[in-house]
Amino acid sequence: MRLLLGGLAALAISGAAAGAHAAPAANTKTTTYSVIHQDGASKSGKKSSGLAPMGLMKATLYHFGAAGVGGKDSLGCKPVAMRTVAVDPTMIPRRTILFIAETVGMTMPDGSKHDGYWYASDTGGAIKGARIDLFTGHGKASMKPAFKFNLAKLSVSKAGTFTGCPPAE
Repeated sequence: MRLLLGGLAALAISGAAAGAHAAPAANTKTTTYSVIHQDGASKSGKKSSGLAPMGLMKATLYHFGAAGVGGKDSLGCKPVAMRTVAVDPTMIPRRTILFIAETVGMTMPDGSKHDGYWYASDTGGAIKGARIDLFTGHGKASMKPAFKFNLAKLSVSKAGTFTGCPPAE
């Protein structure tokens, strides 16, 4: 993911805002993945002036093991812990890359720190309007690192779009 973000920052500098496509890094695990990038995101995931602010949205959390949560997101992809977000597709189109500033620095399942980027690849019946649902992983315990965001209003910005499935870290 860090290689991908570094490559995206370089692409933004060379005119990616005009809608250029970025090829994934050689070690990207999802081969169908590509990005139409709109921001100048730095490798550290800091917000840049190129992000398109979408406003404050109420966040909730979901995980495997919760009622109604299956093994695939609404695109037919495997949800990625701390990366997949369910959205109301009338507010945020599926396949949108989101930057959520408050999640920068959150501890990821592998112990690394979150860069703030999430992938809108899921929907939910209760996700209506200015609301998002952050996927945390397997079981209720997976919600612990993100629990402070449950029911909080988070600043959400559009950082680009993707094709295929979101990359697994």
